[in-house]
Amino acid sequence: MLSTGLIAIDSTILATAVPSIVQDLGGFSSFPWLFSVYLLAQAVSVPVYAKLTDTIGRKPLLLYGIGMFLLGSILCGFAPSMLTLILFRAVQGLGAGAIMPTSITVAGDIYTLAERAKAQGYLASVWAISSVVGPTLGGVFSQFVSWRWIFFVNIPLCIAAAVLVRRYKESPQRGTHRVDVPGAVLLTAGLTALLLGLLQGGQAWPWASLPGIGLPVLVVVLLVAFVLVERRAPEPVLPLWVFSRRLLLTTGLISAGVGALLLGLTSYVPNFLESVAGASPLESGLALALLTIGWPIAASNAGRLYLRLGFRPTALIGSTVALVGAVGVLVATPLASIWLTGIACLVVGLGLGTVATPTLIAGQSSVGFAERGVVTGSNTFLRSVGSAVGVAVFGAVANGVLAGRTSAAAVSSASTAVFIGVVVAGALTVVVATLMPSFRAEHAAATERPAPEPA
Repeated sequence: MLSTGLIAIDSTILATAVPSIVQDLGGFSSFPWLFSVYLLAQAVSVPVYAKLTDTIGRKPLLLYGIGMFLLGSILCGFAPSMLTLILFRAVQGLGAGAIMPTSITVAGDIYTLAERAKAQGYLASVWAISSVVGPTLGGVFSQFVSWRWIFFVNIPLCIAAAVLVRRYKESPQRGTHRVDVPGAVLLTAGLTALLLGLLQGGQAWPWASLPGIGLPVLVVVLLVAFVLVERRAPEPVLPLWVFSRRLLLTTGLISAGVGALLLGLTSYVPNFLESVAGASPLESGLALALLTIGWPIAASNAGRLYLRLGFRPTALIGSTVALVGAVGVLVATPLASIWLTGIACLVVGLGLGTVATPTLIAGQSSVGFAERGVVTGSNTFLRSVGSAVGVAVFGAVANGVLAGRTSAAAVSSASTAVFIGVVVAGALTVVVATLMPSFRAEHAAATERPAPEPA
């Protein structure tokens, strides 16, 4: 819970500080990279970490992730420019990539399906506390102290998490395994080229120029090469069999949609409220807290839904509620109302909390112990990719509408365009949820294997 809290706080504390960071360091058009590079580093490292959790164990990976996250936080706190801050955010992302899926996998190891529905309330409480603490701290630090403290506050939390994780005892199934280095390199290069084209195309160079034409071709070549390498790799970094199973594919795509919805709003709602509605960093943080607190409230009760109705109906309910909330954010934009935007964000959070956890548990529960780490990592990978690509697409849309302008009217128009994109992402998530195969708790129980006895 404490390890997860590191990621939970970081997911919300930065958004409210973006205007202060831009005012101090400059680079407004580059600020989407603060989110995208973090999510990219997290996404491309998750499949590697997921493989390692099934070989060297969960505990070493958790400690490594906490250490990397601590290092990245310290470096970010002392960053002298926007470029260095972006680079140091990548270090944080490498740590987060180890923490998030590993902590979820541990929960899958030590709790049965029925127990997980109850234990999810405890795990959701972490997000509930962080959803209030994160935006509030971000607003307080930005308004009254310095935005740099949003990174320094991670230092005591990382130390406390490492001390407690060392007490966790496990008996991993160790063996000789090979890390798929070519696959990891191709995946990283392909996603980096994709984000570079989305965020810099039309800004750093014209679309009709050589980079504007060549980057899409390069992305396709790299990703095709990645698929070919993975088909022949003895131990692929991202096993393609995960995408051959309908349940795992649909739950993974839903996770990608959840990531795009979440980051699209958390990245742009605070900037919209502060630039257009005249909100202070603290006020925009509290409005954003309504979104992030809705998630854990719904997630803590989602277990009752999927145990009674099944995973597919629960996913449909959650994705539909999230879509309704996204439409509410779009409708509230012309009014520039802090309260209406906050209430719509709360609805989005309630929907995301209802759909995200049950679909992940459905994927986990459809496989045995030996494959659970890979499945969890793949699901987390797709959420990170959805978040990174979503933020990049929204950033490209916003920069295209702004065209170098920074007036309130220009920011309002750009925000409207971004929120339209969020609605589209929500609608696609609902469509994927309808394609999810029927899978109930009693089916999942048949695949559950008892966890190994503690050492």
